[in-house]
Amino acid sequence: MTPNPLTDFVHFMLRPEWPTYVFWVLMIASVAIAVYCFARMPEQRRLVHLGNWACRVVIGAMWWQQTLWKLPPYYTDDGKPSGTNELAHYLTVEGKSAAIPLLKDFVNHVVSPHFSLFAPIIYAAEALTGVSLILGLFVRLWGVLGALQFLNLWLGLYNDWYEWPWTYFFAFVLMVIFALHHYGRSLGVDAILTARPLRSRLLDWIS
Repeated sequence: MTPNPLTDFVHFMLRPEWPTYVFWVLMIASVAIAVYCFARMPEQRRLVHLGNWACRVVIGAMWWQQTLWKLPPYYTDDGKPSGTNELAHYLTVEGKSAAIPLLKDFVNHVVSPHFSLFAPIIYAAEALTGVSLILGLFVRLWGVLGALQFLNLWLGLYNDWYEWPWTYFFAFVLMVIFALHHYGRSLGVDAILTARPLRSRLLDWIS
């Protein structure tokens, strides 16, 4: 059966596994944070903040969903070492189709040979980017890190016949926008943190 957005969404939301339960907790927390900000901060009661929140949460959910096919400990989509669409396969593709020889050499000679070291880092980076966007926590920092991840995908899969690499570039631009315009300060944890009278310069940089 050919999937469609509605059935795909329902399948994602009802998948009886731990990532689904964590996702529900994150979504409930995101709504609770948004309600708190709306109720306690008059400046947050603007349509632009609601729009920023919705865009941020949707893209955060996308980040979370796409980690489902690379779940630890095997970083596959079926919990088996020989699973399909596994992370190791895409690293192999990137090692062949990267637009920059230096990136191709790095994947082939550093990342792939040390897969057990880099796989958890890749998974954690993507999952935490999703968490950051859903909760609106340190969005400037994770927006930059997310942009770098998409930049890697854009350049790494640029010459793969199966991909349209500009998809990753558009996603890269989205993450840059989130970072530049402090999307976490729209009904997110960052709005709460930066509303304090005394805040550090570091907090201004990462929120």
